[in-house]
Amino acid sequence: MTKKSFLLPFSLALALMFSAALNAADRVDQLRAKLFSRDIPDVLVVAHRGDWRYAPENSMQGIERSISLGVDVVEVDLQRTKDGVLILMHDSTLERTTSYKGKGGDKGKVSEKTLAEIKKLTLKNGCGIRTPHKVPTLEELLVATKGRVLINLDKADRYFDEVFALLKKTGTTRQIIMKGSKPNDEVKKLYGAYLDEVIYMPIVNLDKEGAEQIIRDFRAGINPVAYELLYKHDTNPLPKQLARELKGNALIWYNTLWANMAGGHEDECAITQGPDAAYGFLIDNLGTRIIQTDRSELLLNYLKKRRLHD
Repeated sequence: MTKKSFLLPFSLALALMFSAALNAADRVDQLRAKLFSRDIPDVLVVAHRGDWRYAPENSMQGIERSISLGVDVVEVDLQRTKDGVLILMHDSTLERTTSYKGKGGDKGKVSEKTLAEIKKLTLKNGCGIRTPHKVPTLEELLVATKGRVLINLDKADRYFDEVFALLKKTGTTRQIIMKGSKPNDEVKKLYGAYLDEVIYMPIVNLDKEGAEQIIRDFRAGINPVAYELLYKHDTNPLPKQLARELKGNALIWYNTLWANMAGGHEDECAITQGPDAAYGFLIDNLGTRIIQTDRSELLLNYLKKRRLHD
């Protein structure tokens, strides 16, 4: 092989790698622009704990699958090990989602195990069957997904100083969504130093007294780009009222994971009654522009048919 014939494909490979990096960065910028526009014609899709029906929840395999499907946001959960490492794990114990086998009712507290101990375990899938997949650290997730998708970090507010240090280290602050149920004043006090870079989204239960005031306080305060709203039954007038009041001011996020989170218009409703009865209702009647789902592929296919997603 001549020097010339070697350099040409190598330079082409570098160009392709550079182009891919630019495209990835562009995607995060585009998604952030949609959020900050506060009024979009399409619908963003959030994969709950990754695509856990395809691979174990909070696994790199489920997250990669979600990205390949074209989701806009991946939601993951955080726990901290005994030696202070942040890992992807929903439960505070290891028994349900990993191969951990305790004795005498020991379910394996994450906070009492080192990362080395946890890395020896393998993850279970949604049916409780062991797989070869390992528990990822937050840093591993951030490195692998940099520039490719927005990340919603759940349960992160307990140690956000440590989280933010990792975001800075990996250059991923711009692709993070953090959310919680704290009031506006407390959010400003606790996270004010981060809000210029990290997106904060309030969670508001519309069935609880004072829900309207919570939203008024946020609108007058940090003025978030979106709200995650919860309600159990369509008899509650607030979802339709807020669809009108928040239009153009903030995006509305609903979870279709369980019936009591979105008035019965959940993923199983989409399967048994059709996507219009679930996703369509939330979009057309409640102004929803962000949907978190356990059925990413089903939702994406529905949105594409309605030309509500690329």
